Amino acid sequence: MNTLIFRTAAPFLTALMLLFSIFVLLRGHNEPGGGFIGGLIAASALAIYGIACGVTAVRRAIVFHPLSIAGFGLLAATIAGIVSILAGVPFMTGLWIYPHLFGIEVPLSTVMLFDTGVYLVVVGAITSIALALEEREVD
Repeated sequence: MNTLIFRTAAPFLTALMLLFSIFVLLRGHNEPGGGFIGGLIAASALAIYGIACGVTAVRRAIVFHPLSIAGFGLLAATIAGIVSILAGVPFMTGLWIYPHLFGIEVPLSTVMLFDTGVYLVVVGAITSIALALEEREVD
């Protein structure tokens, strides 16, 4: 299914899906969504790009090895839990800070850090599996 139309549309579809995955990640704090679903959408986007343009193009696009991305996400999720212990509250308790950026109050939380970590773990793990399967299929 490597048609000209698919190869032409895949980069645009991938960019749109990646943008939507970030929207789902950020939306997940107040409505359905979050890191897991956003990560699955992003990994699906990268898989589509890999089918259309090849594994090498995906590896160039994501810069880092997929398992490194997953490892960084695991570290971020762990830090989100450790911060609550350092603050003297139970493990994985949500904490918020409200810094002012350019005169606008921006709420940041350990919940957001945890969701971002889950997002990166899912993207890294599923992308690694998809790329391994696509490489095997070519041989």
